[in-house]
Amino acid sequence: LSVLPDSPFKSSWLNMAPKKQTAVRKDRKNKPSWKFTLDLTHPVEDGILDSGNFETFLKEKVKVNGKTGNLGSVVQIARLKNKITVTSEKQFSKRYLKYLTKKYLKKNNLRDWLRVVASDKESYELRYFQISQDEEESEVDE
Repeated sequence: LSVLPDSPFKSSWLNMAPKKQTAVRKDRKNKPSWKFTLDLTHPVEDGILDSGNFETFLKEKVKVNGKTGNLGSVVQIARLKNKITVTSEKQFSKRYLKYLTKKYLKKNNLRDWLRVVASDKESYELRYFQISQDEEESEVDE
């Protein structure tokens, strides 16, 4: 195929290579973020759970892009007294936080006494299982 010198297609034919587009990055002020809190008040006050140890467990085990220990600036885990706050710039599942909490409880043999309960839409709370004394006494009598 030859292009005639006076052809109107000449300039478009020669410039067929894709042009590099410069990426214009807009700084978004309203970046979506996910923030969840874990309330450890009851077990920490009773001395059966160490909030600092649990915080380091979360920092080691949380996966970002499929890798553990890869938090970077995407996920922040902070501890304030008896509450641990997890803030993420990428999508972060509240259910994943519950899974890791249960894993920690199982590792430390606390799973039989504590449970993870959602106290509201963005937070979990560690509570004791309620064992009523009346049921146990009636079983013993029979």
